[in-house]
Amino acid sequence: MSDCYTFASVLFEIGLNSGEKKQSKQNMKKGLFVLFVLVMSLRVMYANECAEAHVQTPSAMGDVKEGFMISGHVIEKESEEDIPYASVLIVGTDRGTMSNEAGQFQFKNLAEGSYVLRVSAVGYKTLEKTITVGGEYMAVVHFPLAEENFMVDEVVVSASRSEVSRRDAPVVVSVLSPILFETVNSTDLAKSLNFQSGLRVENNCQNCGFPQVRINGLDGPYSQILINSRPIISALGGVYGLEQIPTNMIDRVEVVRGGGSALFGANAVGGTINIITKDPISNSFQVSSTLSNLGGKSWEQYMGANVSLVAKDNSYGIAMYQSYRNRNPYDHDGDSFSELGLLNLNTFGFRAYYRPTQFGRLNVEYHTTNELRRGGNKFDLQPHQTDITEQTKHIINSGGVSYDQFWDEYKHKLSAYASVQHTDRDSYYGAQRDTAAYGKTNDLTWVAGAMYVGNYTRFLFAPSTFTGGLEYQHNALHDIMVGYGRDMQQDVRIASAFVQNEWRMSDFTLLAGGRMDKHNLIEHPILSPRVNLLYKPRDSFQARLTYSTGFRAPQAYDEDLHVTAVGGEGVLITLADGLREERSNSYSGSVDYTTTFGHWAANVLVEGFYTGLDHVFVLEDKGHNEEGYAIKERRNGSGARVYGANLDAKLAHGKEAVLSLGFTAQRSRYNEPEEWSERQFTSRMMRTPDYYGYFTFTSEPVKNFGFSLSGTYTGSMIVPHYAGFIAEDRMETTPHFFDLGAKLNYTFILHDHIKLQVNGGVQNILGHFQGDLDRGEFRDSGYFYGPTQHRTVFVGVKILN
Repeated sequence: MSDCYTFASVLFEIGLNSGEKKQSKQNMKKGLFVLFVLVMSLRVMYANECAEAHVQTPSAMGDVKEGFMISGHVIEKESEEDIPYASVLIVGTDRGTMSNEAGQFQFKNLAEGSYVLRVSAVGYKTLEKTITVGGEYMAVVHFPLAEENFMVDEVVVSASRSEVSRRDAPVVVSVLSPILFETVNSTDLAKSLNFQSGLRVENNCQNCGFPQVRINGLDGPYSQILINSRPIISALGGVYGLEQIPTNMIDRVEVVRGGGSALFGANAVGGTINIITKDPISNSFQVSSTLSNLGGKSWEQYMGANVSLVAKDNSYGIAMYQSYRNRNPYDHDGDSFSELGLLNLNTFGFRAYYRPTQFGRLNVEYHTTNELRRGGNKFDLQPHQTDITEQTKHIINSGGVSYDQFWDEYKHKLSAYASVQHTDRDSYYGAQRDTAAYGKTNDLTWVAGAMYVGNYTRFLFAPSTFTGGLEYQHNALHDIMVGYGRDMQQDVRIASAFVQNEWRMSDFTLLAGGRMDKHNLIEHPILSPRVNLLYKPRDSFQARLTYSTGFRAPQAYDEDLHVTAVGGEGVLITLADGLREERSNSYSGSVDYTTTFGHWAANVLVEGFYTGLDHVFVLEDKGHNEEGYAIKERRNGSGARVYGANLDAKLAHGKEAVLSLGFTAQRSRYNEPEEWSERQFTSRMMRTPDYYGYFTFTSEPVKNFGFSLSGTYTGSMIVPHYAGFIAEDRMETTPHFFDLGAKLNYTFILHDHIKLQVNGGVQNILGHFQGDLDRGEFRDSGYFYGPTQHRTVFVGVKILN
């Protein structure tokens, strides 16, 4: 126990400022000591269970006989035709493969014992079988898959940091897949997130196109964006990050609304968006290109490519992606100032693995982004020669490495990981030909940690899965803008420990745990508990209850790094003296029901949520600084509450007709009116509609031909409108918007299973767009709401195997 505690203490000590108070250190150590005494006590109690389960240590694994094989065949249940490219996974491990063109697959070099194989394919119900190998060299098994109208049991990791069927997850996890990306013709993450209830993406700037996602009505900084479960996207990276993530790098996006995902960070008050990148599973490739015209005025080109290579024995593999996107500036109202800025974006990356042993896996990934975005006017001139320009040049490099070690027939797993992201940004945020508005930002974020997951036959009163780990995050940011009098260095260090235990009973699953964080900008450590209860009497019905807490630290930068221009002058944001962290308490309950009638299938999910915020952050006008720039101060308000309900529904008749829709009704209110402009107050949170939703409809009426319809609805909301183009600040009430899109596609089968798909369609068919835009150099660039793009026509082509 002393070794464990010493290691944990070292991690927490390096997260403290050398000048912090001695009392703060003592409080932190006491809190950490209590947490780890609990962990080690649990482990001692688990010891008897380990003995009952005949746990093997890693050193004993060499005595296990290896060399057995499982050979399988995946077919359609009714026609018995082969199903190519089905995903085959050994449950509880990271070993997986894909069926070949004939629907066949193999696993080699297996140890003697029993394995649960899970087979899934798009359009089919997932099937699991237990296979025992030993005695005979090869076990042969057939997997007849029945057609499924829509997926309701995807494998997810965002519920408990371990792979689990979505139906068995103790919290509601929503999944966005490449099928959705194709349906709505999305090339980046920002265009995809609107098609999930409780989520809404908006463009917050006329000049640079700064996108922000809101979960259950809370601003972007209340949500946590992860890449492969790692919190590697910094405050700076989150400003434009949603548009910088291409969909062709994504295998799926897992969304947890509310604070039920506290294991990933207590600051995920609004929710968690976990981006799972594509893993190498089979030898495959894909190339695609799309050409779009925005409002008959501006062109956008996109090209993307993917390739995946895997060894025959599945011992190593690599998946690579590349994307290119170029968009010309779009001026909607003819005032020569852009509503959508110029964008030139190049991305490249890969994810690879190597298995040195049957029970171990090394994972490596790398991503790089090179982006230029610019908004304003006079694009042929240098930024300081224009009336307004907001321009950024990003060079982003990120990567990660992790190692997973299993033992005792994959009942136990120990993982160690480290990820890093570096951003180099040159910027110009200026108006009225300001030569001093250039800036330079350097941002480095890294995270490292270790996690143990153990499955036990019984702990206290039921079989259980224990998860515990340590994590350390560091972000160092240096931002210089001479013209704005800003030379700021921000250093954020968070040392964390987390534990949870999940008990599985006949109809119930109970998950309880917590996370302790020591943030260097907060004197005391913060403990954030979570409790989740799942009631599942049958596969078609799940009911869930969730309670969690969280916090948001009072650091300076999130969207503050985006310096807006209002009335031809810059606006800066400062922090009030004595600013406290925000605290949250979140509650939710849901019912999820799936049924079939004839050839139809339906699923309905209803979720209610409530989040209470204490010491909520608000912005207050503070006049102007010595350089003449407007100052807004972030201070603590009285508090706020966000509550409402989400509805998700699906109805399908095979592939002939699949309808998905979602709707959110909510209220986001301050406990007391807050001042948003001089002597002007509001009790309602700004830029948050009370009602919003989405729908998608896909159909394949004949072989090789399909079409889809999609749309998003945004209800009325209040938006601040600052003086410049208008004479005085005023609060505006926006109209309703409905953004409707359509897409057609046809697939040609070429030689050796090579496919060629051509597609085309229209986004925002009805042309719904903001009708009261500010004009000219004195406009309020932040006064921008509604659909991001006007009517857009597109055509595309894709080649794949």
